[in-house]
Amino acid sequence: EREREREKERHTHTHRGREIASTMLQGKKVAILAANDFEDLELHYPRLRLKEEGCEILIVGPKENLDFKGKHGVPIKSTVGIEQVKASDIDALIIPGGWAPDFWRREDSFKNLCRDMMAANKTVASICHGPWLLISANCVKGKKMTAFRAIKDDLVNAGALFEDSEVCVDGKLVTSRVPDDLPAFCKAIIHAMAN
Repeated sequence: EREREREKERHTHTHRGREIASTMLQGKKVAILAANDFEDLELHYPRLRLKEEGCEILIVGPKENLDFKGKHGVPIKSTVGIEQVKASDIDALIIPGGWAPDFWRREDSFKNLCRDMMAANKTVASICHGPWLLISANCVKGKKMTAFRAIKDDLVNAGALFEDSEVCVDGKLVTSRVPDDLPAFCKAIIHAMAN
């Protein structure tokens, strides 16, 4: 009982006189990739959900301070450039979908970050067309994954074990298909980061 009370104290704080739960993810750093034509919800939903969990969010573009618009016009500004981000400095990497992954997959710096995160056994989460970047980084062979159905063949041809489900977890690799999968996607990211 005493241990349970201590655990509760570590994970609660007061807001306007009311006790509310905090999180074990407090202070964890999450890098989310950004470029024009990202799928808006697939960037903003995890950004807000993980911020709510206490994570520090880095919006990673080719360079710092660049403005981007999603496929549906929702803007975002990069807070850091890709050259400033190292796997050793972050706890998780999120790769949104849309058309942006087709640009990231052409750049060695983005591919290297994916490889380094996978090699360090850190959380890598990718949704929709995001796995295109992981394919180009040679990070999918033998991994259980899902994605938007249009890139199923790309994943299979690269050696991934494709599964059509709302979320696939293979170790610290988390993948999902479409915006409707975002609740399950974010829960799996939080679980992967907490364990």
